[in-house]
Amino acid sequence: MNSLISSLRYLGIFVLIVVAFAGPLAVVRGLQIKAMIDAAQHTTMPPTVVTASPAANQTWENSLQATGSVTAVQGVTVAAEMGGKVAKIEFQPGSTVKAGDLLVQLDTSVEEAQFQAATAAAELAKANLGRARELRQSNTNSASELDAADAQAKQALAQVANIKAVIAKKTIRAPFAGQLGLRLVNLGQILHDGDPITTLQTVDPIYVNFSVPQQELSKLARDQAVRLKVDAAPGATFDGTINAISPEVDPTTRNVRVQATLANPEGKLRAGMFASVDVVLPTKEDVLAIPATAILYAPYGDTVFVVEDGKDEKTGATVKKLRQQVVRLGATRGDFVAVVEGLKEGETVVTSGAFKLRAGMPVVIDNTLAPKAELNPKPKNA
Repeated sequence: MNSLISSLRYLGIFVLIVVAFAGPLAVVRGLQIKAMIDAAQHTTMPPTVVTASPAANQTWENSLQATGSVTAVQGVTVAAEMGGKVAKIEFQPGSTVKAGDLLVQLDTSVEEAQFQAATAAAELAKANLGRARELRQSNTNSASELDAADAQAKQALAQVANIKAVIAKKTIRAPFAGQLGLRLVNLGQILHDGDPITTLQTVDPIYVNFSVPQQELSKLARDQAVRLKVDAAPGATFDGTINAISPEVDPTTRNVRVQATLANPEGKLRAGMFASVDVVLPTKEDVLAIPATAILYAPYGDTVFVVEDGKDEKTGATVKKLRQQVVRLGATRGDFVAVVEGLKEGETVVTSGAFKLRAGMPVVIDNTLAPKAELNPKPKNA
């Protein structure tokens, strides 16, 4: 019993010692926490820096969008019209040629010998015809003999023309000016009728064929302006005009085929390229536009943050605050999007970083590094 009392006495002394040391520490810690709370209540977070732009009225061109295919104005596969052995190749693949330039010469040694013989026979027949006419004038020969001499002369000339035509068919020339494709023959190769030699296409100017729905037919006319873009030339736009509209409607798709002509001096457009086509319509549209980067897209509705003047709740000073506004959007052009409903002209909207903002947040506008929005952007690094 005495030992239990002693143990309790020692425990009580230990508790008193702990309380004597812990009490002041707890008081100090509590004062520190209170000071931190007071500092937080009197601390004002700096405003967020944003880029902003006013909603402005713009006049936009109306256009029809379509997809098409680039086609050469003239394009053929140059082929052998007659069989023979390749004696000369006078072109380089990919080179530009003029109409009539020699491309391939087939072996014509046999035909050239035949041509000389036929030419000599034609000269003899011509001389015989001349003598027959002189004899006929003096009634020395009959009319039938003169007719026979005349027929022989004509046959000899026809034989010369026939051999000359064979030589011409074995001399393969460019049918029109354009750019050649790959070489498909080799020196000494035996060609047969119709064997391909190379391709030849006129690339400047060049066509683009596309289709539009039949309900848009009334908006199209010859010489109407079109703009073309292709993936092979990012950032580049090619201008042209409509040169033909098909008189019939495709019964399956109910679309009308249209053809436009475009200048292609640098050869950036090639036959077979997929193209995006804009047909410029004569009517224009007035819209309220803002940069597309200002839009915060969401399933429940698209919104923007409007910058407007407000008062700081603590200091009462005038500051710029954010108001989240639901908008209804229209068409897009370049870096801009049209706002159909929800904004007024002159209202300033945040143009970048909208996903990290919230309504009522104080902001400061700094457009020093903001990229300029354009209707026809041309990225420098494209």
